[in-house]
Amino acid sequence: MELLKLFFTFAKVGVMTFGGGYAMLPILQREIVEKNKWATDAELTDYFAIGQCTPGIIAVNTATFIGHKKCGIPGGIIATLGVVFPSIVIITVIAAFLSNFADIPLVRNALAGVNACVIALIASSVIKLGKTTLKNSPSVLIFLCVLLLACVANFVTFPAAWWGRALDTLISPAVLIVCSGVAGVILWLPRNGRGGKRP
Repeated sequence: MELLKLFFTFAKVGVMTFGGGYAMLPILQREIVEKNKWATDAELTDYFAIGQCTPGIIAVNTATFIGHKKCGIPGGIIATLGVVFPSIVIITVIAAFLSNFADIPLVRNALAGVNACVIALIASSVIKLGKTTLKNSPSVLIFLCVLLLACVANFVTFPAAWWGRALDTLISPAVLIVCSGVAGVILWLPRNGRGGKRP
């Protein structure tokens, strides 16, 4: 019964999610934290952070972590299948029956509306994550540094001096994530010592 509930809950999240992992955070927060009480806000934020650092799609990784916490290995498998099942069905139907799907005017207009919705969902996710994680000066400092570097990487288009590569290939999200983790450890250990609470 719990496995079925896991599957259908994550299938509902999967079918309502557009725009990637961060766009699904408000839906996950409502279904997982508020409705089913399977995780806290802080735990959900941790799952998102780990899901971003590990290989694979962040939404799938997060579903796996939550399912594993709830029902062990079978729960992780079922939650993962649940979150990808709607996408598999939808893409299969589109590929089988519709050619040039993205060129259909109705679809183009619908996707334009979805894109606007995704921006709002991601903005909501940023606010929720910020309330959960930006609790002290080290975390705020790391956030501002990463934000600045990410903006520079995305908006500055001149070739970098190193190997003639574009700047966004030198400041990649993977590098920012790893550096943020290292900075968090360096800033956290002197403040709390071994065995201390996380900031």
